[in-house]
Amino acid sequence: MNSLIGIMAGSRLIKSDLDLHLVRGSMVLIFLLFGYQKWFEYEAQTLIPFIDNGPLTSWMYPVFGLYGASYFLGVSEWLTAALLVWGFWNAKAGILGAVLSVGTFVTTVSIIPFMPDGWNAAAGGFPAMQGNVAFLMKDVVLLAVSVYLLKQDVVRAARPEAERREGQDVSNGRARAAGELAAQ
Repeated sequence: MNSLIGIMAGSRLIKSDLDLHLVRGSMVLIFLLFGYQKWFEYEAQTLIPFIDNGPLTSWMYPVFGLYGASYFLGVSEWLTAALLVWGFWNAKAGILGAVLSVGTFVTTVSIIPFMPDGWNAAAGGFPAMQGNVAFLMKDVVLLAVSVYLLKQDVVRAARPEAERREGQDVSNGRARAAGELAAQ
């Protein structure tokens, strides 16, 4: 096992920021696709139980109306995607995108306890999720991913300017440490 760890720790895959780039790219895709949906009638109708039952979203229909709320969410999601894309090159933009992403998923996860009929009574209720609650559970992972992106961009932005110019990345230190452990 130590040999495998040593080989992996020395590989470009581990030494690079591939993990960060894959996670960021995945989140960009998610925000682009979900934002796109918000411009159509079917999605505006689909959002009704989520917005109505969300403690952080229930204000949206009185303020924006049915379609305005959907458009607001679409614009917010596309703004988040744009900032996350910019975050590939600019850590401060990435921080803003990650903060919006964290806010998005805190908001959607907060709906879970308030969603009617989210737990299957025939199966004993909680934890037998169903329907909209089952759909929202993915947002728990997306919230964790958003926190990861936020942490990575804060670390990148906080590095001294000289390190940033030299192109050193945070993962190099992690890979070196893993290689040293494997060599022991």
